[in-house]
Order: sequence, then C-alpha cells, then structure tokens
Amino acid sequence: MQETPDQTLQNARRSLQTQREGGTHRPASSASIGKGSANAKLKNLLKRAGYFGAAVLAIFVAISVAGAILGGIGFWGVVTAFFAVLGAAILFSQFPKVKAPKLADLGKGNPRQMVARTELWLEAQRPALPAPAVAIVENLGVQLDALGAQLETIDADHPAAREVRELVGEYIPETIQDYLKVPAHMRGEEHAGKTADERLTNSLTRISAEVDRVTRRLAEGALDDLAIKDRYLDYRYGGDEMIADMRGDTDAAPDTGVPLPDLSTTRQKTP
Repeated sequence: MQETPDQTLQNARRSLQTQREGGTHRPASSASIGKGSANAKLKNLLKRAGYFGAAVLAIFVAISVAGAILGGIGFWGVVTAFFAVLGAAILFSQFPKVKAPKLADLGKGNPRQMVARTELWLEAQRPALPAPAVAIVENLGVQLDALGAQLETIDADHPAAREVRELVGEYIPETIQDYLKVPAHMRGEEHAGKTADERLTNSLTRISAEVDRVTRRLAEGALDDLAIKDRYLDYRYGGDEMIADMRGDTDAAPDTGVPLPDLSTTRQKTP
C-alpha cells in the first residue's frame, strides 16, 4: 500500500527522532548489563591469561633447549623469541572470545548459569535495538541478578522457577527475535497503530515488570520471616522498658504525657 504524504512525513520525523536517540544500529558496547555476564567475561579473561602464560613458558623452554643444543641463540634467536611472545600476546588478547549462548540453552542449567547466559545473549542483541529498548535491557540485567539470587534459595520445581525459565527461555528471546525479523528501515514505520520499535519497548517493559513481580513474590517469605523474628525478639527481650532496666532507671516513673493530680489541693477541699 502506497504511503500518503502525511504518513511519509510522520515516518521521517520518527526516523529523525530515532537518530537523535542514538540510532537503531550503534557500536557494540562492552559494558556488562549484570553480574552474571560480567563474571562470565572475567572467567574468559583469566582463561586468556592462562593460555598466554603457557605460551610464554613454552617459548622460553624452546629457546632454552635450542640454546643448549646450538651453544647459544644469538641475536636472531632473541628477536625470534620477542616476536613469538608478541604474537602470543596479540592472539590471546582476542581469543578465545565470549560466545553468545544459543537460544535453546538460555533456560537451561542452574539459576546462576541461566542468568549469565541470558545476560550475554541480551548484550549480543543490544547493538540492533532502539535506544529505549536498550535502557530496559540494561535494567533487566540488574533485575535478573536479583532474581537469580532468589531462585538459588528455592527448589528447581517451584512454580516461580518454572515461570522464570519460561520468561528467560521463551518470551525474552522470541520478542527480540520477532523484532529483528523486521527490516531495519521499516522498524520506525507505523503498523496497526504502533511502530516495531514501540512494540518492542512495550513488550520488554511488561517482561521487566513481570521479573520484578516474581522477585518480590519470592522475597515475601523472607520479609515475613524477618518480621516474625523482629516481633519475637521484641517480646523476648523487651523494648524501651528493657533498655530502661539495663540503664538502672527502674525507679523513674514512665512519662505518659498525662499530668498527675495535686493530692494536697484535693485534701484541703475535703471536709
């Protein structure tokens, strides 16, 4: 269907607004959206460092053996060793890379693994998302960290755990995948009342609200336990009266805020 001049103008304005907000396609950010993905990247960095250390050790062993056999390695041997170490440094500064998890694996594993995979996958999709959706995704990483900590305290067959696996393994990836199927130049065009950018943002907002709701529901048990413990301790050890006893203020009359009657005046009025 051919666009009317008004629709063309609206789409142009919307495209301009998108570019002002950072554009639909932005350079990939290396910042982690949560602790789960940050820990995964740290483990990868430590693995690279281990590989580099092993490579340097192997180079020096090879040089030492060659020197022992040849009676010295000479100037060119030193140069060769230097470039070998430099090559190892360049290689292991880039590899192995942290790979984005497969969609089928997002809902698998224990809560910590599930959260880390989901955060890594969301970070991989981030450059293709509109700016408002990116803000929600980054906040979603913080929410998933808190939710993952809650899930570690409950059974894997708990209804909340199954609900989270459904959210993480199905709704989040399917929502973003459906958005990415729309050609980039059409995502700012209005269809059935809303643009693809707006629908993605609305959907992620609902998912974020649901993650928050599940987290709060799981935290209610801990909050109830804390309230019960607080009431028990108040009953067991007392409140202000117990503190007064410990200070030795047992003879002091409590200040109730009500003035005491003057008994001497009462006796004079009595016949």
